[in-house]
Amino acid sequence: MALRQRLAPLVVGSLVAFTGTAAAQDEFRSDAARLASAIELHQGQTVADIGAGHGQLTIELAGEVGPSGRVYATELEDDRRREIREAAKSAGLTNVTVLEAKATSTNLPEQCCDALVMRRVYHHIGNPSLMNASMLASLKPGGFLAVIDFPPDSAESADPNGRDEGEQHGVTAATVARELGEAGFEVVTVEKGEGSDRYMVVARRPAS
Repeated sequence: MALRQRLAPLVVGSLVAFTGTAAAQDEFRSDAARLASAIELHQGQTVADIGAGHGQLTIELAGEVGPSGRVYATELEDDRRREIREAAKSAGLTNVTVLEAKATSTNLPEQCCDALVMRRVYHHIGNPSLMNASMLASLKPGGFLAVIDFPPDSAESADPNGRDEGEQHGVTAATVARELGEAGFEVVTVEKGEGSDRYMVVARRPAS
């Protein structure tokens, strides 16, 4: 906790500079705390932020695991990977590793992580079967995966490729839980958010 308190002013300043508003970062900070609690994240662990976007969540998680831990940030776009590296450098963080994401793979070493997180990313996955298998392989036995996402405004798309646009934009918690179970995960809990938005599904790789 003391480490996070010392890092907080520097981290917040760096993040506001590239996200635009302190209010937006407050949401990431809240989600990071929610995720860290759900996956029992602590100092010295290794966690991956899958589909890290601009890196706001990555920076928050880096404070949770401390300098003895490691955060992998995966992202498809070159510009965003560059932004994450610059944000980590500006915040004085040396425990962040940025990797190129793949559409059907985490691109992480096998069994490298104590936990994985996805924030509003799962509904963009076009091939959940392949990606979920890759996430399972990236986790140590007993490791956790936490997914924060939102349901569509209308009926859910039967085709995963239709989940990222229009009225079918989103994915239900029930579908996330089912697809993770089919990949070999043990679903631990499904936590509702405010109203029907921003639910969280927590699953784990079996310990044996």
